[in-house]
Amino acid sequence: MARVLTPRAEDFPRWYQDLINKARLADNGPVRGTMVIRPAAYAIWERMQAEMDARIKEAEAQNAYFPLFIPQSYLSREAEHVEGFAPELAVVTHAGGKELAEPIVVRPTSETVFGEFMAKWIDSYRDLPLLLNQWANVVRWELRPRTFLRTTEFLWQEGHTAHATQADARDYARRILHDVYQDFMVNLMALPVVPGRKTSRERFAGAINTMTLEAMMGDGKALQMGTSHELGQNFAKAFDITYTSQAGGVEHAWTTSWGSTTRMIGGLIMVHGDDNGLRLPPALAPVQAQIMVIKAGEGVQEAAVKLRDELKAAGVRVKVDDRADIPFGRRAVDAELQGIPVRVEVGPRDLAAGNAVVARRTDGTKSPIALGEVVSDVVAALKADQQRLYDAALQHREDKTVEVKTLGDAIEAAQTGWARIPWSAVGAEGEAEANGKAVTVRCLVNPDGSVPESEDEPGVQAILARAY
Repeated sequence: MARVLTPRAEDFPRWYQDLINKARLADNGPVRGTMVIRPAAYAIWERMQAEMDARIKEAEAQNAYFPLFIPQSYLSREAEHVEGFAPELAVVTHAGGKELAEPIVVRPTSETVFGEFMAKWIDSYRDLPLLLNQWANVVRWELRPRTFLRTTEFLWQEGHTAHATQADARDYARRILHDVYQDFMVNLMALPVVPGRKTSRERFAGAINTMTLEAMMGDGKALQMGTSHELGQNFAKAFDITYTSQAGGVEHAWTTSWGSTTRMIGGLIMVHGDDNGLRLPPALAPVQAQIMVIKAGEGVQEAAVKLRDELKAAGVRVKVDDRADIPFGRRAVDAELQGIPVRVEVGPRDLAAGNAVVARRTDGTKSPIALGEVVSDVVAALKADQQRLYDAALQHREDKTVEVKTLGDAIEAAQTGWARIPWSAVGAEGEAEANGKAVTVRCLVNPDGSVPESEDEPGVQAILARAY
């Protein structure tokens, strides 16, 4: 097969952009930093959205929608929050042909507008917890855009909740981190993510604690895949989110926020992609099996339709590609580029032999399979290849993670992978030094892999890496 993409080992950033272009995943928007998500990638996002949404609802949150435009005064009420977002804000100063009396911020995140309405909707302890989520777009002015990873406008879900106690808020933020995000990323995306705590330098503006899920990309860099924040009472006090307790007193609520974005598509590409294109985890793939008519012939179309119906009955997401006017080789390359997990190839010669050829995207194998066994073979292949992708990503992360004892060694190791080092050997001063060399503390973890309650717990370890 002729080379379509720049090899990953030769130029990883070029490979990434080549894949996005050749697989028809996205295009640059008309305004710098924006993107057009093409159908192939939007279908992946819809699958992500559906699976994530089901988990969010299982966590008892309800979907709502809040305005894209936020009065600038709302952001100003929480000083740390507005300071953290100020460089990224897009501000509307004119509308309807007139200068506005108060500038309007285009939504960078919605803690402030949620806070305004939570204060209106919450009266007593009976109204708590209030668990809300929205699927929306946000705008953060990006100086160095990269498709899916950092764009001026992107799609996401953002959850916002209010609770009666700090313990309830804490537990819920962790529930989202593990039961929604980690479960989805491990079991659907086949990503071995590391859950951890952000340092005070890295946490969300206005939060008292930010928890993250970090994944290693194919080039050894880190990507933050999702975050869950404990906001304490900072926003509750700024927006007067109070409730009457059972004892009759007036208390401020405790709030959380959490989000994941179309950045996950970029992570999916960079973790699982190879020199032939994207490799979609079967559990996530919009199309798990594509039946490809190699050449029209007697009974071929009918056999393809029969296989489609049998696979569909077995729960496989399947479609038929019978575009005989397009060369088969080109169609096969397109299927590989877009990462379709399994191709079932049917032509007159195969049919005469009573077979179809099953091609697996994950390992590139192709095997003739008796027509009566195609369904069971495809179902088994999808299950095996889901695990294969996860295992390969985990092995890659383990191979490129180094245990070190000094900050200098950590910074050096982070040039090609991840470094794991006692947090006590880094500290705030060492973190600043690492940042000056384009290395960040991605998260803090306990030796057993759990998320620390604070930076000061004994034995806490830091993961340092270069990041997107």
